[in-house]
Amino acid sequence: MSSSPKSVVVTGANRGIGLTIVKELLKDKNIQYIIATAREVENATELKSINDPRLHILPLDVVSDKSIDTFVSKVTDIVGADGLNLLVNNAGAAFEYRTKMELNRATLVKQFDVNTISLVIITQKFLPLLRKSASKVSGDKLSISRSAVVNISSGLASVSLNNYGSDIIPMLAYSMSKSAVNQFNKIFSIDVKDDHILTVAFEPGWIQTNLGGPHAPLKLEEAIPVLVSSFYKLDNTHHGGYFERDLTPRPY
Repeated sequence: MSSSPKSVVVTGANRGIGLTIVKELLKDKNIQYIIATAREVENATELKSINDPRLHILPLDVVSDKSIDTFVSKVTDIVGADGLNLLVNNAGAAFEYRTKMELNRATLVKQFDVNTISLVIITQKFLPLLRKSASKVSGDKLSISRSAVVNISSGLASVSLNNYGSDIIPMLAYSMSKSAVNQFNKIFSIDVKDDHILTVAFEPGWIQTNLGGPHAPLKLEEAIPVLVSSFYKLDNTHHGGYFERDLTPRPY
């Protein structure tokens, strides 16, 4: 098991999975900075109610390049010369779409913009800070305490396990956007190998959230502690992979 990261960014932390990831990470007293984002900070009531001086809550609209630039600049000020150890790309949304419905190009574009394009751009923008933290450690060992990107994907991203189409689960656009996240995760893992930045995609499970709905089999307090504990177990063998929350490999 790796040691703790000094600094962490969690996007989309105003509710659900992101908020619960933040709460779990705050239990680790060795983390010095946890930077959590919300599109509208003033409405992130539960996140703002957390009383911990290590928690920094910053606004971020993932589809706005100006907002991303401002956010990265503020994170740079917080983490300083040490760089950023762990980026958790959690922000996302789901819009219903089926093959057998009236076509809507705008919905498809919006789905990819929020879930995929924004994730790629945010990761690219943080590359200098991730490289900086990675360079502080010698050798080839990868870990979240050195430098890592965790991409929150979905079980619906798996192409080989798709036997349901979009009639039963109207998530055609969402599933495609998360499959694209997995492809980026794999490409990124190859591109940053020499930078010693670890990257992994996780499928956290079908959880009772706004997106998962009330009938999902898992509760946040059951699934997310397992997910976060897996972050600490990540090493070179997981680089570029796609896993369930307990690190069981998930087929692409």
